Amino acid sequence: MEGNKRWVSGDLQHPDRDPNRRQFVAQEQEPFGAILSCIDSRVPPELLFDTGLGDLYVMRTGGEAVGPVVTGSVEYGPMTSDTPLIVVLGHQRCGAVKAAYTSLRDGKPLPGNLQAIVRALQPAYEQAVREGGADPVETMARAQVTLTAADLRSNQDLTPLVRKGALAVVGAYYSLDTGKVEVLAGAPS
Repeated sequence: MEGNKRWVSGDLQHPDRDPNRRQFVAQEQEPFGAILSCIDSRVPPELLFDTGLGDLYVMRTGGEAVGPVVTGSVEYGPMTSDTPLIVVLGHQRCGAVKAAYTSLRDGKPLPGNLQAIVRALQPAYEQAVREGGADPVETMARAQVTLTAADLRSNQDLTPLVRKGALAVVGAYYSLDTGKVEVLAGAPS
C-alpha cells in the first residue's frame, strides 16, 4: 500500500528495476505478494504498487475469473515459497465485468471462450442483482473481488495458512480515476 501511495502522488521510486536486481533474482525468487488482477491494460499491478522485478507473482484474467489453472497459479507462491499475501484486485469500469453483466442480464451468450468468463462471474452478477445500487456493473465488480478473495481464503490448501496467520488473502479495488487502491476485505490485523 505504500507503493500505491507513491503511485497516487506521483512520487515513484521504481524499486528493483535494474541489472543488479535482475542478477540478484536470476537464480531464485521470493515475492512478497501474489496479485490476481484483471487483464485491463490500465491496471498493471507492478506499476500501481510501485514494485520491481521479483517482488510480485502476477496473474491476470478477465474480471479476475478463476478456474483450476488460475487457482493453482495463485496457490503457487504461498504453497512453495511462503509468500504471505494474496491480493485479488478488481477495478473501476471493468470491461469484462460489464460484458458479463450485459450477457447475463440480456440472456445473450458471448462468443467463444468469453462465455467461460461470463460463467465464472455469474455468482458476482447474482449478488449484484440482490444488492441493487446506482451502478450495478460497479457493484458486480466489487462483488467479484470479495467473492473470489473469500473463495481463495476458504480454499482447502490455503485455509491452513490463513488460519495460522502465515497468509492474508485481501480483496481490493482500484480506482482508474484516482489511482488509489481500496481494501475491501481480508486486511490483516
